[in-house]
Amino acid sequence: METQRTSPSGKTLLWVLLAVFTVLWFSNLQYRYIVKPDEGRYAEIPREMVASGNWTTPRLNGIEKPPLQYWATAVAYKAFGEHPWTSRLWDALTGFAGILLTWFAGTRLFGREAGRYAALILGGCFLYAGMGHVNTLDIGVSFFITLGIVGMLFGQDEKRTAPNRRNWMLLAWAALGLAMLSKGLIGIVLPGTALFLYSMIQGDLAAWKRMHWIKGLLVFAVITVPWFYLVMDANPRFGWFFFYYEHFERFVNPSHHRNQPWWYFIPILLLGILPWTFTLLSTLWRTWKDSAVPAAPGAAAGQGGWRAHLRAHFAPKPFNPQRYLLVWSVFVYLFFTKSDSQLPSYLLPIFPSLALLMGWQLSRMQPRRLFWLLLPVLFILLALLGVSFFSTRFADNPVQVRMYADYSGWLQAAIAVWLVGLGAALFWLWRGVHMMRAVTTLAFASLVAVLLATSGYNTLAPERSAYFVAEAIRDKIKPDEPFYSVKMYEQTLPFYLKRT
Repeated sequence: METQRTSPSGKTLLWVLLAVFTVLWFSNLQYRYIVKPDEGRYAEIPREMVASGNWTTPRLNGIEKPPLQYWATAVAYKAFGEHPWTSRLWDALTGFAGILLTWFAGTRLFGREAGRYAALILGGCFLYAGMGHVNTLDIGVSFFITLGIVGMLFGQDEKRTAPNRRNWMLLAWAALGLAMLSKGLIGIVLPGTALFLYSMIQGDLAAWKRMHWIKGLLVFAVITVPWFYLVMDANPRFGWFFFYYEHFERFVNPSHHRNQPWWYFIPILLLGILPWTFTLLSTLWRTWKDSAVPAAPGAAAGQGGWRAHLRAHFAPKPFNPQRYLLVWSVFVYLFFTKSDSQLPSYLLPIFPSLALLMGWQLSRMQPRRLFWLLLPVLFILLALLGVSFFSTRFADNPVQVRMYADYSGWLQAAIAVWLVGLGAALFWLWRGVHMMRAVTTLAFASLVAVLLATSGYNTLAPERSAYFVAEAIRDKIKPDEPFYSVKMYEQTLPFYLKRT
């Protein structure tokens, strides 16, 4: 569906809101100290690249994951210096680019209004916005996988010209190559498996004929093969380490201490998608129902036996982007649920797809319905606010008591902002007007709440960062003296000492 064109004053407001959102998004990258373990690890690897001049092999006590994010961070170090903000810049940029990509894709797929809703939803998601300001590999690989999926959705659209579809498919192959250089085989295996599942469920085998396999694989190889050749030539055991240990072994072996119960990702998803939790639950059901393809008359009547049913199921049909986004999201959730290596950030690649589906649903939804979907979030936020007043009960020692008490003030401020934004949104929705204003207000309040919560994490830095240790010992270590960490490995210390 397509909405009316935006008026000049509306376009001005849109650009103002985008500028404000941009300033907010990048505002606190330098404020916080680097914390362990991931931020220290992913800040130090590119620092050692710059220091050693070896940009082929990412190292941290051995060989590390693929190099794309390390290269980008090393370039930022060379250009702007080694700071907390430059170590987080790639995550912030790819997270922000993911929001813009969701806006673009939603507009082209489902209409201008749906695109705006999708971008606002993603930018205000608790987990997505939070991880966009923390140095890990997951937000970067999420962006490139999403770019690959968007390229494929446009490349499968038969309403486009053949050259246009080809170009989008080649962009998809390139994006998946960059996803592989970001975090490994998941960049190609997960989207490919989701396409297979979609084609079986939807009965759309024609999708495989529009993949431009020869040119696409050539683009993919040009992007990925050179680094793999160089790193395997320099490190003969890299092939075993990367293809077996980092993928198969980590997936099936719980010895990495990242295995969780089967329900682990349920609260991660439901809380991570806040404040859109109940909107998501409604969207999943409605998307499956609203995007269904009517059965062939003969199959619907039960005529012709199983062969006729099979032929009807796999009869030619248009590519269904809603169905693919739904299959992708459910598959990735189940994939990591089954894995023996589980972290909250592993769900990030499905958040843009879920935002697109929710944006599509919101563009077809009445304000009062959204009111009832957001109202339960009010009680969740009030419960979180109540828990924050008792944060010191989770402390194990007097130092933690003081730190947790300090952090609870930041959490209370964050939840208060969230509640104000939610209250304003509920007011407009109950009146049945200004649905876009309600969603925009709630999205901005959610982002501010996330920024307050992440900034307040600095109160825990004495326990989570070696910055203070590094400052205390820096003048006592001569440049030519080796420095040892005995029976412990503090991930953030090398970065702050500027030495391995």
